[in-house]
Amino acid sequence: MTEAAPAAAIGASEFDRDTAVTRREPGVYDTELSAGWTIIAAVNGGYLLAVLGRALADALPHPDPFTITAHYLTASVPGPAVIRTEVVRTGRTLSTGQASLFQRDANGEEVERLRVLASYGDLDALPDDVRTSAEPPSFPPPEQCFGPQDAPDNGRGTVSGSSAITERLWLKLDPATLGWALGSPSGKGEMRGWFGLADGRDADPLSLLMTVDGLPPTSFELGIKGWVPTIELTAHVRCRPAPGPLRVAITTRNLAGGFLEEDVEVWDTADRLVCQSRQLARVRLTG
Repeated sequence: MTEAAPAAAIGASEFDRDTAVTRREPGVYDTELSAGWTIIAAVNGGYLLAVLGRALADALPHPDPFTITAHYLTASVPGPAVIRTEVVRTGRTLSTGQASLFQRDANGEEVERLRVLASYGDLDALPDDVRTSAEPPSFPPPEQCFGPQDAPDNGRGTVSGSSAITERLWLKLDPATLGWALGSPSGKGEMRGWFGLADGRDADPLSLLMTVDGLPPTSFELGIKGWVPTIELTAHVRCRPAPGPLRVAITTRNLAGGFLEEDVEVWDTADRLVCQSRQLARVRLTG
C-alpha cells in the first residue's frame, strides 16, 4: 500500500506560493494571480482577500489580520497584478492599512479590481478569556459527507460549482445541504461542510480569509444556479486555528432585489470560533 504524501507545511504549500507577493518598493507589491483559484473564469474572492492580506501583513507592523473588508470593483482574472498599500495608522496593539489590487485591461489601461481596509494585530498576544453563546455546527463526520470527488462527473458543475478552485480544496459537505446537487434544493439558505486545503496544509489566519469564501454559495440550496459574485466581504479573525480540518457553516436569511447576504462561521478542531464573515453577493435571477 502506498503511503500518503506528507501534508504541506505552512509557508511551503500551493496556497502560499499562489498568494505570494514581491515587494517592488515600499508599499508596492507584484503578484501573479493563479488560474487554479478560479470560479468559471473569475478569480475567487476569498483567494484575492488572502493575497491582499499577505501584502498588508508585510506592509504593517503587526502580523495578523483581525478585521478586513474588501469591496470587489471588477472581476479579477489570472495573470500579473500590482498591489498598492498605505499605512493609515499604527498603534501599540493594532495597525490599520488599506490596499488596492490593479490589473491591465485589453487596452493596457490599469484597472482597480478590489480595495481593502484592514486592522492587524498579534493573535498570540490576545487573552484566553472567552464568553460566548455561539456553538459549533453539528453535522456528520467527513466519512458521512460528500465532496466533489463523490459526484458522477468528479465534481465539475455539481458539488464544485464548476470551478478550478475545487481541485485545491478538501471539501466534505453536509448531506442536509446537498439537495441542490441532486436536483432537489431544500429552499433553505444553508451550506455546511468540512474544509481544508487539498495538500494537507493546516489553516492559519491568512488561509482563513480564503476559507470564508470557499464553499458553494447558499443560493444553490435556494434553487438558484450560476455564479454569485461578491460585492463586499468582511472577515473577522478571532484566534489562530488549531491543526486539523475546519468546520464551516453558512446561512442566508434574506435574498431581495437580486442580492443576498452570507454569514459564515469557521470552527477549528478545538471547538473554537476562529473566524466569522459576512458578505453581500449578487444573484443572477432567471426565469
